[in-house]
Amino acid sequence: MASFRNALVLVFFMTSMVVSGSNFFQNFDINWGEGRGKIVNNGELLTLSLDNYSGSGFQSKKEYLFGKFDMQLKLVPGNSAGTVTALYLSSGGSNHDEIDFEFLGNLSGEPYTVHTNVYTQGNGEREQQFRLWFDPTDDFHTYSVLWNPRTIVLSVDDTPLREFKNLEKIGVPFPKTQPMKVYSTIWNADQWATRGGLIKTDWTQAPFVASYRNFSADACVVFNRPAAAENCTSEGANNNPWMSQNLDPNSEEKLKWVQKNYMIYNYCSDGKRFPGGFPPECYA
Repeated sequence: MASFRNALVLVFFMTSMVVSGSNFFQNFDINWGEGRGKIVNNGELLTLSLDNYSGSGFQSKKEYLFGKFDMQLKLVPGNSAGTVTALYLSSGGSNHDEIDFEFLGNLSGEPYTVHTNVYTQGNGEREQQFRLWFDPTDDFHTYSVLWNPRTIVLSVDDTPLREFKNLEKIGVPFPKTQPMKVYSTIWNADQWATRGGLIKTDWTQAPFVASYRNFSADACVVFNRPAAAENCTSEGANNNPWMSQNLDPNSEEKLKWVQKNYMIYNYCSDGKRFPGGFPPECYA
């Protein structure tokens, strides 16, 4: 009987540690937009569009607890001022955990702003913003999230933008118990998105279209939500290399280069916002 139970456990981990392929029909549902989201090319390409009536979005069919997630994305070209394209993981609910990329649109010829954030138990306010060192509208680029019990790393084309370490030892909550789905949306946010809302959306440029391909998730898929934390942090899960991955010295140097040259906002430097002192992770 014990050997039978062990075999079941082995089967569970063999099936729950998966690499999700790039077929969008298999991996995602378009969950809003009334036809403005489309899966084409036999499931190899997904597009989201925004016009003056509505945006659109999609979500993954599966929930995950820890993993390495990659999505190739080509952002809205031309005058995209006022628009926001978001790619993120979220558990949903008022006390949700969330890991965000938000791409804030721009006037033609101006760089996109990449807005990042990490929510734990419904609390965000950990924003960092970056300019990109390339035009993200002329081709597809790979945007990645590494999420394990030790750290969260957000990267572009294998170059890390930011790291949010597990600092529970000094009282900083860390997302590690709530499974998350992968989401993306495009919507109008011209009240704040471009130059603080000074530049409004030019609807003569609509529809605004973002394109996606080559999604992969080397991750722990949650089949039994109440047992998610136990199943995805067990010995079987820990055999996956992403479960204990940290930034290597080369990646740490890349992170320093990005933050020195391309970071334009860091909540840990905003004294006006935190007059009583910065959050504890800012001192770690």
